[in-house]
Amino acid sequence: MLLGAVVAGPVAAAPPAAAAEGPHGDFTITDPRITESSGLVASRRHPGVYWTHNDSDDGPYVYAVDGQGRTVATVTLRGVKLRDAEAISLGPDGRLYLADIGDNLDGTWPEVWIYRFTEPDELGDRTVDATRFRVRYEDGPRNAEALMVHPVTGRVYIASKHESTGGLYQGPEALSPTGVNTFRRIADVPWVTDGAFSPDGSRLILRGYFWAAMYRWANNEPTRIGPVDLPFQRQGESVTFTADGRSVLYGTEGARSAVKEVRLSGDQLPDDVRPTAAPSSGPATTPGAAAGPGATTDGSGSGGPPSTSVALWIAIAAAGAVFVLRKARRPK
Repeated sequence: MLLGAVVAGPVAAAPPAAAAEGPHGDFTITDPRITESSGLVASRRHPGVYWTHNDSDDGPYVYAVDGQGRTVATVTLRGVKLRDAEAISLGPDGRLYLADIGDNLDGTWPEVWIYRFTEPDELGDRTVDATRFRVRYEDGPRNAEALMVHPVTGRVYIASKHESTGGLYQGPEALSPTGVNTFRRIADVPWVTDGAFSPDGSRLILRGYFWAAMYRWANNEPTRIGPVDLPFQRQGESVTFTADGRSVLYGTEGARSAVKEVRLSGDQLPDDVRPTAAPSSGPATTPGAAAGPGATTDGSGSGGPPSTSVALWIAIAAAGAVFVLRKARRPK
């Protein structure tokens, strides 16, 4: 499906005010309970704090970690039984969205769920009530690991995970807690493990295990900008912008998992932090065409591995294959 087929949605007059930026940079998650960190999002209320969660084999828990990787809060969702939580995002209403959208058997679950709860004003352990939203895709069940809430419109997007038929799906203008929310395919994407909007909503980053690409988001559609450097990670599953929009942080699964910062520059930077906000030139392309496997790595393609030798990335792919296959075959 071409990007021109995207249905325009409402656009607010201005993005919410960005939170003051706290310290950020590389850190290691030290909590022994967090062994499968699968989502990551920068807090708006608590500068320098990031929310994460395990992807499976855990209870209904969301953890806040600081810039040193220490857990500073654990939130328990009352009465929730998670099946395969894969992503977390923050809306303009100050509420967190936890996406229970994984389906490693590609079509086993007829519906998946999103849980929404208010980001706590104070850090600390607590139990909260969450609103559950039922989700189905217009073209049938699928596996997905990426959920992005637009920070201006509040609209929810999901990127499905498939090497050849992945899609970017748009939710209804507002999620309904009653009935089923149908997500409609608006563009093709490759194997996406996570994505995030910039704080001002002008950029969208998508990542896979071995690639990352940046898109300009305007008029409710993405336009390719180009690749973004991606550090080697054993099983890279998450990405978020820092609260100032000048960097992205990449996370991975595993005990004592490292979170890596990559500073952005040029057109990669969101409009509100760039010296000039003039739109970049060049034709719009679908995310799949821009960032699919085999894209060039010199900036002329859009989403392949960063400027790293082919031999190194072959070695990385071989090293990560065992972890990917093990996870794909694990029953949920």
